[in-house]
Amino acid sequence: MSAPEYVFARDYLDNNRINLQHYLWVEVFGYLLHPDIPLQNPNLKIADIATGTGTVLTDLSRRLPPSVQLDAFDISFQAMPPRELLPPNINLHQWDIKTDIPKEFEGVYDVVHIRQLTFVLLDDEIETALRNVFKLLKPGGYLQWADVDVHSLRIEKVNQESSTAALEKIVEITRSADRRLIPHWIPELPTLFEKTGFKDIKSDTRDASGYMGYTFHECVLMVHGMIVQNSRNDEVAQRLRIAFPEALKETYQGAYHAWTRWTVIGRKPE
Repeated sequence: MSAPEYVFARDYLDNNRINLQHYLWVEVFGYLLHPDIPLQNPNLKIADIATGTGTVLTDLSRRLPPSVQLDAFDISFQAMPPRELLPPNINLHQWDIKTDIPKEFEGVYDVVHIRQLTFVLLDDEIETALRNVFKLLKPGGYLQWADVDVHSLRIEKVNQESSTAALEKIVEITRSADRRLIPHWIPELPTLFEKTGFKDIKSDTRDASGYMGYTFHECVLMVHGMIVQNSRNDEVAQRLRIAFPEALKETYQGAYHAWTRWTVIGRKPE
């Protein structure tokens, strides 16, 4: 049996997770689009790939003139609000980043934004995805890709005597559910940008500490619940059901998962 196209559930709980992570992410990094990306042109064309709930574009719509074109790309728009509720300058286009781009979108965009494809692309799919995205950009256009390095995981705790065994366990179990949950390509993004042909590459890595890290952790805890719901492996789901309540207890005692998050930008040569 093949794996579902999306590891998580497209429902109101997952939508809330995505939306909360967006605002936490912007708070931790201090920007939605990197300060080096020029945004003065009132006729900018911006694409958001794997847009999910569309929260990146709806947030941009409040920050940029209504003349800016904001295009959402995804394989499904089930997670987005009804079209009637979206700003009029947001357009929806169905596209899978793993496939070649439609000809009408080649060289169209000043900025392409991508975030949180960590659990979507396998290690052997990332180079093709980057080449596809490169084609979307105008000469001189910018790509911003933001993601979390799952292999940077560590456990922080306010009480050094507290147990973290269950928090460690749920990560081990979840990673065994789907190989998309253990990608290695995130720290390689700067090198992959260069290999694709991008110039002026910059990397920004941030760790969310204190209450912000704890809030991120509680948000990400929903992922484990969705693995229980979506896993095709009954053994994995059952093991998580047993371990998850103990992981919650450890969380409420002040222990939490922490990760390093990356934002990488690059410019397509003129």
